[in-house]
Order: sequence, then C-alpha cells, then structure tokens
Amino acid sequence: MSGSTGGSVERVRAALLAADHPDTIVAFPAGTRTAADAAAAIGCDVAQIAKSIVFRAGDRAVVVVISGALRVDQAKAEAALGVQLGRADADWVRQATGFAVGGVAPVGHVAPPLLLLDEGLLALDPVWAAAGSPSHVFRTTADALRRITGATVASVSA
Repeated sequence: MSGSTGGSVERVRAALLAADHPDTIVAFPAGTRTAADAAAAIGCDVAQIAKSIVFRAGDRAVVVVISGALRVDQAKAEAALGVQLGRADADWVRQATGFAVGGVAPVGHVAPPLLLLDEGLLALDPVWAAAGSPSHVFRTTADALRRITGATVASVSA
C-alpha cells in the first residue's frame, strides 16, 4: 500500500469504513485533479468540491478543507490552528500525506495531519472530496467530514 494509486484509494476506503461512513468512492478516468475538473466530471457546482490544501507546520502536514470555489487565507488558518504555515511542495505532500497533489483526501493519511475545515462548507450538501488519487472522489457532507476527521472548524476563506 505504499504510494501507489490503488493503495492510496484503498487507504481512503478503509478510513471511511472505519469511521462508519459509506463507501461512496467513484472513479472518473478523465481526472478530477482540480476543483473545476472534479465539478465537471461529477456534474456539480465547483463550490461543492471539498478541496484539500496542504501546508507545512514544521514536519507535520496541515490539511485545510475548503470549497473548490474559495481560496485559503493563510493568516486566518494560522490563527485558527495557532501554528505558522509554510508552503508544501509536491514531493513533501506525497511523503507527509501518502497522496499525490490532486488526490489528497481528508482521511487516510500515512501520518495524522492537523485538519482544518472551512465553516463555509457546512452550508453545502452534498460535497465531494478527493479519495486518494487525481481520478477518485467520494460523496459526503461537510458535517460528516467534520465528524470523521475531527477537524477544527473556522472561517479561513480569503
């Protein structure tokens, strides 16, 4: 289950099932690498894509889950978590989370990240999140994401 796409998706599936969340993972061969790609493939509004933005807090990953229509305000995220955030390059993201950029899920990480959920997602239902690869997503609700991730909820959109 190292860094292979199949292993990454299976890690997400296992995390969902362990959290009593249904397996709602769907594959889109054309890809769901960006929020716009995902929304087009799924047939939903880009706002309903729960994108995972990864930052660094020292050696720990910080995953901010936010609507695909919004951008993260780094200062707000730092204030909500009480940590300094730095950029995370693609190699570091893969090493720290076990996922490639474009497929970072809110669950199933190789090491527990700090998780932050933008409160704006709570108004959207359903939402779709990456499921471990740039071509897999899962259907959920923001409330379910909050429950299964234990994420801190705050207003962190720019």
